[in-house]
Amino acid sequence: MKYTSETMLVKSKDRGESGIFAEVSAGQAGWDYLNMAAMRLRRGESFAVETRAHENATVILGGVCDISASDGDFVNVGRRPDVFSGMPYALYMSRNKQFEITATSDTLEFASCWVPTDQDFPTQLVRPADSEIELRGGGNASRQINGILPPGFNCHRIVAVEVYTPPGNWSSYPPHKHDVHKEDDEGVLLEADLEEIYFYKIDHPGGYAYQRVYNDDRSIDGLMLAGNHDSVLVPEGYHPVVSAHGYTTYYLNFLAGSAQSLANSDDPAYAWVKGTWTFVDPRLPIVHHGMEG
Repeated sequence: MKYTSETMLVKSKDRGESGIFAEVSAGQAGWDYLNMAAMRLRRGESFAVETRAHENATVILGGVCDISASDGDFVNVGRRPDVFSGMPYALYMSRNKQFEITATSDTLEFASCWVPTDQDFPTQLVRPADSEIELRGGGNASRQINGILPPGFNCHRIVAVEVYTPPGNWSSYPPHKHDVHKEDDEGVLLEADLEEIYFYKIDHPGGYAYQRVYNDDRSIDGLMLAGNHDSVLVPEGYHPVVSAHGYTTYYLNFLAGSAQSLANSDDPAYAWVKGTWTFVDPRLPIVHHGMEG
């Protein structure tokens, strides 16, 4: 597959109705592991899933639901009405499981990713208190990262985090990559080979972010304008983001590949900017645990 600005940007098909409004398959993306879909349900509507040969991570974007699973039921999952109003709930399930999500709020939105696995792990409900907040970067490259299935989570391949970038700020910066599996002489992981999806939400209509994806030899070099509910594919290379002034950008990152890790390498041309950061943007955090009281 040739990766260009057109093929790496997956436009939302959202019409405000129930059902899937964003979707990426591994075949469509031209890679091995990562699939993703975002769905909306109205109160009383349900959606059933069989994980089969995949592990699955489902993140509640907004609303409340009941989840009936093959190895337990989870009631009143979710709280925030949207991603800009609180911390995340999520459910991890391994292969050969079944679960059904039923909306108990007027509107429910969730995003799921699934990747093939040959290993089994316990079903795990992630609550807001389980997601650690990290404020990363500095100056107008400050952003917030909420760990949902962070490195070290008890699963096979999936990593899931959500990132908040204040208006006018840069994110995923300096540009970094994770497209080669590298270990040092003692076996410490230096960089993982990961496929990645950015799923975007913007806090006000008309907002957008720009994302560039490029590699060292520039055989990939695309610039994408991402709006609400659009997705960007990162098959390899560096992938910085900038949020339009006046709009807070949210993106949900799903990753999978050679390790359950976020080990990466900065673009050496831009790594120097880290030395210029003297403060973290005081607008952060955008969401926090205090909202969950």
